[in-house]
Amino acid sequence: KLLAALGYGLAAFTKPIFPLAASVQWLIAARFIDRIGKGIRGSPRDALVADIAPAHLRGASFGLRQALDTVGAFLGPLIAIGLMWLTADHFTSVFWIAVIPAFLSLALIIVAVREPERPKNLRIVRMPLSRGELSQLSRAYWWVVTIAAVFSLARFSEAFLVLRAQSIGMPLMLVPAVLVVMNIAYSLSAFPIGTLSDRVGRVTLLILGLLLLLSADLVLAFTAGIVGLASGVVLWGLHMGFTQGILAALVADTAPAELRGTAFGMFNLVTGLALLAASVIAGALWDQVGPQGTFLAGAALTLLTLACLLGSRSLAGEHR
Repeated sequence: KLLAALGYGLAAFTKPIFPLAASVQWLIAARFIDRIGKGIRGSPRDALVADIAPAHLRGASFGLRQALDTVGAFLGPLIAIGLMWLTADHFTSVFWIAVIPAFLSLALIIVAVREPERPKNLRIVRMPLSRGELSQLSRAYWWVVTIAAVFSLARFSEAFLVLRAQSIGMPLMLVPAVLVVMNIAYSLSAFPIGTLSDRVGRVTLLILGLLLLLSADLVLAFTAGIVGLASGVVLWGLHMGFTQGILAALVADTAPAELRGTAFGMFNLVTGLALLAASVIAGALWDQVGPQGTFLAGAALTLLTLACLLGSRSLAGEHR
């Protein structure tokens, strides 16, 4: 909880810098610190969710977290647009208003969130990143990390959805709607799918999520119109809802309780690097072979992820 609060605190205390900044350098510094805060809070927050949530509701808990996080991701910009209109483009006022939810989130985690007591029989970990401790992470956990890493190579940045919209001639003023539609599909599916994963098993739904990504890649590779683009974007959002919360739940399922923070940290490190590499590769492909080749490459990597998942008997056996 302390580390999660620190991460949210860094984000909150940098928010007033934006309306007060006297130069671009201040804005860059504030944004940099804000991103550091996000990096600090991510793994402790997920470990805290895993500790608090009952084991039989773990999928639902991570699905709800993903859904609410995504709602904020698309409601925030929409509210900002509305506030810009109401304030006649007075962006300083909008930045000051943005300070309020940042400090509310910090207050909530400090006041309302109770960290569960550490069980007396839980082993104390002194050097979590040591070779000995990392060896305590199970084979099933490393399969989750491996599958998620390959999967991250397949699902490059959502910015390429925006580029695809531009490439088919979508009016510039409507291009941001692509991410809004994607996030709506994501947020509406994440919680129901997380809940379902507690009943029917996570791997089955993860496979369905990969099939949705494969479908999205193929649609986006060959589409030439708005309807095809919209279909591909919705499929992309649905695949996020089918996979992101479930992967987090699988990390919690397969990691020892005393190493959950380390497990989430390692998971986020590996998948973050893979996603960065995927976006760089996708950018190069976009420049060299265009949109179709980029999304077809994503489809090929999705098939590779499916092959890895279907071949991981230890993971499938334990989590159906």
